[in-house]
Formats: sequence, structure tokens, C-alpha cells
Amino acid sequence: MIAFWGWMVLLCPLVGMALVGLGWRLLPGRTAGWLASLAVLASFGASIGALLALLAVSPDTRRVESSLFTYVQTAGLDVNLGILVDPLSVFMCLVVSGVSFLIHVYSVSYMASDRGYARYFAYLNYFVFSMLLLVLAGNFVLLIVGWAFVGAASYLLISFWYRRPTAVSAGIKAFVMNVIGDVGLVIAAFLLFSATGSLEYGGVFVAAPRVFAPDDGVLVAACLMLLVGAFAKSGQLPLHTWLPDAMEGPSPVSALIHAATMVTAGVYLIARMHPLFELAPSAALVGAIIGTATLVFAATVALVQTDLKRIIAYSTISQIGYMVLGVCAFAYSAGLFHLMTHAFFKALLFMAAGSAVAALGATNASIDRMGGLRFAMPFTHVTFAIGAFALAGFPLFSGFFSKDEILSVAHARGGVYEVLAIFGYVGALLTAFYAFRMVFRVFWGEAVPEALVIERGDHVHASDGDPDADVGLPGPDHHIAEREGTMKFAMGTLAVLALVGGAVGVPGLTETLETFLEPSFAGSEYLGQQPSHAAEWVGLAVGGVLAVVGVAAAYVVYVSRPGLAGRAQERLSGVHRFLYRRWYFDELYHALFVRPGAGLGRFSRSVVETVLVQGLFVGGTSSAVRAGSSLARAVQSGYLRGYALLLFAGLGGLGLYFLVVAG
Repeated sequence: MIAFWGWMVLLCPLVGMALVGLGWRLLPGRTAGWLASLAVLASFGASIGALLALLAVSPDTRRVESSLFTYVQTAGLDVNLGILVDPLSVFMCLVVSGVSFLIHVYSVSYMASDRGYARYFAYLNYFVFSMLLLVLAGNFVLLIVGWAFVGAASYLLISFWYRRPTAVSAGIKAFVMNVIGDVGLVIAAFLLFSATGSLEYGGVFVAAPRVFAPDDGVLVAACLMLLVGAFAKSGQLPLHTWLPDAMEGPSPVSALIHAATMVTAGVYLIARMHPLFELAPSAALVGAIIGTATLVFAATVALVQTDLKRIIAYSTISQIGYMVLGVCAFAYSAGLFHLMTHAFFKALLFMAAGSAVAALGATNASIDRMGGLRFAMPFTHVTFAIGAFALAGFPLFSGFFSKDEILSVAHARGGVYEVLAIFGYVGALLTAFYAFRMVFRVFWGEAVPEALVIERGDHVHASDGDPDADVGLPGPDHHIAEREGTMKFAMGTLAVLALVGGAVGVPGLTETLETFLEPSFAGSEYLGQQPSHAAEWVGLAVGGVLAVVGVAAAYVVYVSRPGLAGRAQERLSGVHRFLYRRWYFDELYHALFVRPGAGLGRFSRSVVETVLVQGLFVGGTSSAVRAGSSLARAVQSGYLRGYALLLFAGLGGLGLYFLVVAG
């Protein structure tokens, strides 16, 4: 029965994608949206069925492998089309399908007037199916297939508004960056297969301790390639630049990519491959260092960005850094706990941001053109603030319990991990500050002209009245107010989850999630090496104090003394420019890769294509054929004396040959 529920989790969004994608002409109104939402809801229901089926058996039997058929069977290689259902995969299915369902429901209203309504929901179902395939895969082959499908789905959704050149460029950028990760994952699978002779998870994990010594060179290389795949998919340094540009897609797509699906795939991969990383602790340490560097880097960039969705995007990069630190410090349940709570409050933040952007028009995503919206949009204000409190790790909100648990475990590990935990606390302070920089700049302070018209009940004219703008509005004239319909339901549900989601992991009180996930990490030597509950509460207290300080600092800078930020920007203009330009990563990559690549393309077109291909190969071949045909025409003159001359010449040549050979 467990396997049945696992296959149903996959089948539901696949069927939804087929029905919406192929039958969209027969679906009136919002039927396509509701049908796609129902498919994901059914997948969530199947995930609950799998959860209940797992809980009904003993913990040591909560691992079921199911295969439909053998896809490849040759000497030394068997590849099954099969899934693995265990607590880790079911946990991921619950998060992915549950949050994705709310994003679908939100999209029903948000995208209502978009010309690509049915196409959008077909893509959305495809994205959810791809992510579920990735987390349920029972071997590396199916994992790579799901990995590639997720990359393709991200391209389709980021560049959904393909009439916008910036959206197309962002989609291509995301696809190319993720292909780098795909290559890393394939290389890792090849190295592991070469050493263990298997591509099944179970076969690789059982053979690894026998084949590899601790920190074996081949194993370390394979784990580093796994990290390349994880970092590309999860937007970690140095493969992060695609993630902020992914904001070119609709706001619900941003929520789906950042909260429920794509960026969490890398964290899941590291957690799933934990037996390998425990055998290669040096590779795990590299992952933890890069995750920590990423969380600090992204937090500093988010401090000065002005585009609301990009600020949230950089917060995603930073929060994924915490998760990577957690799983690479072998605190698997802590990292996955933060993955879950992050899915709640990050989806909420993107939805609330989408509501604010929808109210002001697609050209008003800059926080410099927002302010005072709390009076006109109280529901959006409250839900966004709840998401910001959870992001900041404010006491008793969900992010407070999950993020600070990671730092407590890392600190308890000692050595380098203790230093990384200190940087994590620095990142927590910065996170609280920029989280409420968004709140105070968008919803508090002085109302800008776009917001002032709310009080007078006027209308504002958006410069881009195209109905496929990032608002789903029917035309160029719209009223700045709360968006109604399914958007409020989705935002309200996520707000509740962001408030109470931390209840499943309160140290010493409710450790439900850790207990449930334990069978998936039963063989880990680090499973019993968690800090004491007292140490965890000390870590929570430190994180809570930093969150309060960060929120208070943001209030002083942006509410009580609003001119302070401008003066600081003037005095630290160089630092501000450096952070605003995102540490110049895009410029660096443009100089190192884009510009040389474009030059190579021009060289290939002018030299290789024109001179070699067209000139030498095509032109040379045709010239040789023409010369040969001219010679043949000269020989075939039609005169008898010419043929006689050729005959005597041939006989003479043969005679000379035999004389030479005989001699």
C-alpha cells in the first residue's frame, strides 16, 4: 500500500498536466486552473496516504522500493524505473505538494486574465511532477531525469512571458546555469557507478564503505560533483546568479521555485546522499563553508536592493545557505526542518509581494515607489509581516525554531563548524534587518503618490497595461486595493503555517519531525550526537536576541529616523555600490565567460564557418568536382584519334609496368 501511494503522488500532477495541456480548448473560464489545482491537491492527499501508511508500520521497515519495470539490463548494469518511499521522500512530497497546491490556488485569481492561463497551469503541474519525480527517484538515473525535468520546467515558467526579452534572457540564464549542475550530477553518478557497479541508491550506499576509504579521492571527487549539482539547483555560490533573475516570471512562479520546488532540490540531494558525505567529511566541510559564505553574501546584497522581489530572492539564497550548512554539518533533521518552515514563509512573502505589486502595477516593484500601503492593504500587510517575522527568526515564529537549531548544532560540532555558526548568527542579524526594511519601506512610512490615491478612492494608470503583466489585471486602469478571491485564502493559510509551523520541532517538547525522519538516517554515526536541549535553547535565545535587535534597528533607520538611511548611503557610497552591484558577480562572469564566448562565436562565424566550412569544405569540394568534370569532358571529345591515342598510351603504360616488375 505504501508503494501505491507513492506512485499516486507522481501520477496525479502528470495527469493534470496532460488534461490541461492537451484539452485547454475545451476548458472554459478558470476550469484549467481549478483542474490543475485539484491534481496537486490529489497528490497532496496521496502524500498523506503514504505518511499514514508509513506510520502504521514499525520504524525499521519504513523503506519501500517499488519498480514498474527494468529500463536497462546489460552485463553489469541494471536500471529500474522505480521509486523509493521512506520518511525523507514522503516529507518532501508533503512539503512540495502542499505548498504547491496553495500556489496553484493563489494563481487561479492572480493569473485570471492572462492570455496564457491554461499553458501556465500545464507548466505548473509539469513543474510539480518533475520535483516529485526527483524526490521519489530510487536510483541515480531517475534522479537525473527528474533533475533535468525541473530545469526544463524552470525555463518554461521563468520565460513564461516570452514577449519580454528580459524574461527570455532570464530563462536561458537559469537553464544554462542548471545544466552546469546537471553535468556535475552526471559525473558524480559515473564515478560512483565505476567504483560500486550500481546506480541504485541502496547498492551504492551498501558498497561505498567497502569500496572507499574515508576521504578517498574518488569519493571526495564524486561528492564535490554532487555539490556542484546541488549548488546550481539551489542558487549557492558561485552558481547563484540565475536565481534573482528568475523574478522575471510571474510572482506565483517565484514562490514555487523559491519555496516548494527547485531550490530545495539541492538540500534534498545532500540529505539523501548522507552516507557518502559521512565517508567524505572533507567534502561535507567544503559544502558547509560555501553554504555559510552564501548566506552572508546574499544577506549583505539584500540590505541595499530596491526591487521587492529581488530582495526576497536574495533572502532565499541566504536561507538555502543555512540549510546547506545544516545538512553538511550532519544536522539532517535541522536542515530539513528549516526547509519546511522556509517553504511556508517564503511562499507567503512572494504571494504578499505579488499582491502589493498587483495593487501598484507591474512597473512598481521598486520599494522606492511604495509606502503607506498598510492602510489600504491591511490583510497583505499583516501576512507579509508574519512572513518577515518568520524569516527574521523572531521568537516563537517558525523560522526561530528551525534556523537557530541549525546554528546550535553547528556550534556544538566545534572546530571550523563553530566559526561557521558565528557567521550564521551574523547573517541572522542582517536577515532581521533587511526583512523589516521591506516591511517598513513598503507598508509604513510616507505614502508615495501611487499609494496616496487609495485614500481618495482614485484610480492610477499603469504604464504597461498589457493583460499579461505581473498582476493579472484586465487593463491599464486599476484600483489600488486588496486582491480578492483565492489569493487571500492561500496567503492566510500560509500565514498560519508560518506562525505555528515551528511547533513540530521545539527542543525538549515536540520533536515530531526529527523522530519521523530518523529511520531515513538510521545508519548515521551523527544521529545521536545532537547538543543538549539546554544548549539548543541557549542557541535559540541568542538567535532571538539578534532578531529583535535587527528588527529594532530597521525600525529606527526607516521609521523613527527615516533620513538616517540616506545619510549612511552617502557616506558609504562605495560599499553601497559594491553591494548594490551584487559584489560584481554578473560583471565578472560577463568578462570571463560571456564576452569570450561571444568572441568565440564571432570567430567561428567569420573564420570557421566562412573560411573553412564555406570556403574550404563546401567551396573546395565543389571546385574539385568542377575540375574533375572539366577533365572528363576534355577526354570525352568524340574524336576517334583521341580515343586511339588514349588506347596506345594505356597499352604503353601497362607494358612499362610489366617491364619494371619483371626487371
